[in-house]
Amino acid sequence: MTSKLGGVVRSFVDPRTYGQILRLLHFASYSHVRQLRLLGRGANVTFAPNVSFRNAERISIGAGTHIGEHSIIWAGNSTGRIIFGEKCLLAPHVTISASNYGTAPGAFIMDQPKIEEDIVIGRDVWLGANTVVVAGVTIGDGAVVAAGAVVTKDVPAGAIVGGVPARVIGWRGGTPPEGGLP
Repeated sequence: MTSKLGGVVRSFVDPRTYGQILRLLHFASYSHVRQLRLLGRGANVTFAPNVSFRNAERISIGAGTHIGEHSIIWAGNSTGRIIFGEKCLLAPHVTISASNYGTAPGAFIMDQPKIEEDIVIGRDVWLGANTVVVAGVTIGDGAVVAAGAVVTKDVPAGAIVGGVPARVIGWRGGTPPEGGLP
């Protein structure tokens, strides 16, 4: 009995115990938690597990939006913003990045300055699983991006796009909006 009590007392005195407690308390400042605090978001925004944000102070998410598992949403380091309208739906493994590296010859890619451009995603947009959206793109209201598509150019409102690079393959409701393609 005395040896069990002594073991308990020693565990409270052992500095390794306090180190573990401090690590648990420090959890709130880890990067993924800190990014969520910086994020601009409307009411009822939901995130599935393992969503990754970078530079969240330049990300704005509209009310009622859902972001699927393992999605990556990275705003630029200095200027590139990402703006979502309300009621957007992102399936799992969506990647959105508002910055890119230069590709000029004679210098390593990672040593070149980043090119940052805003990404604007309209209201009621659905991004399918494994979609990639690159810097400088605007996706119009009500658009649908098929699974696996790589969006490199603007997407008109109401369009259904797919492929690599993404191109219009249909329209919600079957016909383009009044006036055709913008």
